[in-house]
Amino acid sequence: MIGILGGMGTQAGLDFCNKLAVLNRGKIDQEYPLFLLYNKSNIPGRPESIGSHTKNLSNRFTNKVSKKKYTQVLKSLLKGCKLLEKNKCKFIVIPCNTAHYWFDDLQKKINIPIINMPKEVFKFTKKKCKKNSKVGLLATEGTLKTGVYKNFFEKNYELIEPSSKLQKLSVNKAIKFVKMGNVKAAAKAIKPAINSLIKMKCKKIILGCTELPIAIFAFKSFKNIKSSKIFLDPNLILAQSAMIKNKN
Repeated sequence: MIGILGGMGTQAGLDFCNKLAVLNRGKIDQEYPLFLLYNKSNIPGRPESIGSHTKNLSNRFTNKVSKKKYTQVLKSLLKGCKLLEKNKCKFIVIPCNTAHYWFDDLQKKINIPIINMPKEVFKFTKKKCKKNSKVGLLATEGTLKTGVYKNFFEKNYELIEPSSKLQKLSVNKAIKFVKMGNVKAAAKAIKPAINSLIKMKCKKIILGCTELPIAIFAFKSFKNIKSSKIFLDPNLILAQSAMIKNKN
């Protein structure tokens, strides 16, 4: 059984479940995968908990405030993973990019595997995009700041982020609109950031916040999502990886 730690946000977790179901579409109920979704929406805000502070290379924190916030999120994530582990899940997926800042410390305390979303996106990109290509990244400020994608991509690709102005006026707004349930406004808000990355010759654009595929693909078919030549949807890639791992 697949364990899904959701609630970051709720729409993103449901989007992952839907993609997992569609990828495994069967003729009868019994052909669909067994999965347990824990919609743990009370986890403290990940970008807000990162704030202006991050861990340095020696794994020490810049001050007591940053350590406290980091620990609060870690404890909440851990509680969610422990529930999934206790309920006999084979492995865990976390459909939230920013939450992967806590991945290493979380995996150390869990006895079942957690699939690393940014790592799976990197492995998928290597199959689809030539080395040293420009790859755009649209994500929360927390994901950008902590380098959860940069850590995997920097040696093989030129990772391009939107300007700080577009981050605030386009990306952040789009994410907020999806969380509020206003998908049409989100779709409109994200367009300037996308156009900017395309103008900078990005071969692919990672939708590195799980709210963003909802904004971009909400009014398109699943076939359009799978066949997209420019967008990389981490939720879809994670669902594909989970499907493969579940069958092994």
